[in-house]
Amino acid sequence: MINVIEYLERSAKRFPDKTAFADPDGKISYSELQSRARLAGSYFLRRGILPGSAVTFYTEKSVKAAAVMLGAVYANAFYSFIDIRQTPGRTQAMLDRLDPFVIVTDEENLEQIRGIYKGRCKIVTVDELIEKAKEEKEDEALLAKARRDFYDTQILYVNFTSGSTGVPKGVAVSHRSVIDFITQLTGIFGIDETDVIANQAPFDFDVSVKDFYSGLAVGASVWLIPREYFSNPTVLMDYLCESRATTLIWAVSAMCFVSIMNGFEYKTPSGIRRVMFSGEIMPVKQLKKWQTYLPDAMFVNLYGPTEITCNCTYYILDREFEKDEIIPIGIPFPNEKVFLLDEDDRQVTETGKEGEICVAGTCLALGYYKDPEKTAAAFCPNPLNTATREIMYRTGDLGMIGEDGNLIYTSRKDFQIKHMGQRIELGDIEASAMSCDGVDRACAIYDMKKKKIILFYTGQTEKDDVGKMLGDALPPFMMPGKTVKLESFPMNKNGKIDRHALEEMK
Repeated sequence: MINVIEYLERSAKRFPDKTAFADPDGKISYSELQSRARLAGSYFLRRGILPGSAVTFYTEKSVKAAAVMLGAVYANAFYSFIDIRQTPGRTQAMLDRLDPFVIVTDEENLEQIRGIYKGRCKIVTVDELIEKAKEEKEDEALLAKARRDFYDTQILYVNFTSGSTGVPKGVAVSHRSVIDFITQLTGIFGIDETDVIANQAPFDFDVSVKDFYSGLAVGASVWLIPREYFSNPTVLMDYLCESRATTLIWAVSAMCFVSIMNGFEYKTPSGIRRVMFSGEIMPVKQLKKWQTYLPDAMFVNLYGPTEITCNCTYYILDREFEKDEIIPIGIPFPNEKVFLLDEDDRQVTETGKEGEICVAGTCLALGYYKDPEKTAAAFCPNPLNTATREIMYRTGDLGMIGEDGNLIYTSRKDFQIKHMGQRIELGDIEASAMSCDGVDRACAIYDMKKKKIILFYTGQTEKDDVGKMLGDALPPFMMPGKTVKLESFPMNKNGKIDRHALEEMK
């Protein structure tokens, strides 16, 4: 298999009448999805789209958008979703980088994107495109030619990272990398046609790749959860029960929302048999709530940045964890090389010694779209291999090998600070805070000018009590100089705690 469209075609043949995707506005079967995608592909090809062109989406995820996404793939193009909540300047910068063949939006966001975009490409709504494609009908000859011209290292999608300044980096991922990863993901965790995958992540976030292509690969049904449901726990839990969800592949923040807001006390979707989480360190306290209500489910910690196609390691939780423990990120997926390098680029193999997590293999992204300088800095030759040209990706994450051989994430390189003459991991302070009674989540930052550690947290416990509990757990040089209680954490577009917003609040 060399093209993800083969997933769709295989499942459409096996399960023509089965629901492929669903959202609150409707459902689409596999045969209907294939037909609509081919029509959309014909629409693009008739208008002269060239291989490797960008089809940009400025809309929320939906069943209709999913079909047009696959239409772009049929046309040998790639797709890229832009978060409609981005600032106009950042949106325009991303569009400048992509130079899209067409921008696909919806009626709700049409005027907004027209007001932002200063280029010359056509802007079309999803509904308009679908209706026009139906009128023109499918062009089998054009679609066949596009398939003949295809090769597996073509770009499938570009996802932009949530960079703090300037233009976010557009991570370009190939068909080959997605097929390699999805084959392992579905095989290891037994995802099959009986599953219903409840999709939490937006399509501009790579967590959604696991939902989208796992569903297509095995013929499962994928139910798209609207973003706004993650601010209303009762509506969310109703939707999970209505869909009869079996599989959740969610960001940690989404899981914490459910447990902190007591979603399970309202209703428990008892059919869930696997819960996979990633993006941040999972607070053991919140995990235990999930395990209490879903005692028979498999829980899996996934790790990996966008640049290595979703994830490179996994850890199946097979024991109870204490509230102050860190859940390992585990072992590499098959066909992925994961290793640690010290500051002198020597491999770290000793237990308990820290190094930067580096990754090599088919999983690597093609690089940053139209950004060779940043690509060369992050995707560089593996210093351990002097015999051939092997490219690796430097994650910027620090980890160490645990006593049981599992890899443990410790911190970001840029979350290490030097304070009072001591090297400190802010992640250690956060873990200690989240083990305190009455603290739900915590995040620590460092004020370089004032040389002060600042701890932000949510929960019921008052600041003074948090300070007392931390005093029993941390040495004096690691104690926060300031503690701030929040009602909730600011989140970035990928559902992670927005540290840059916290910097503004210090």
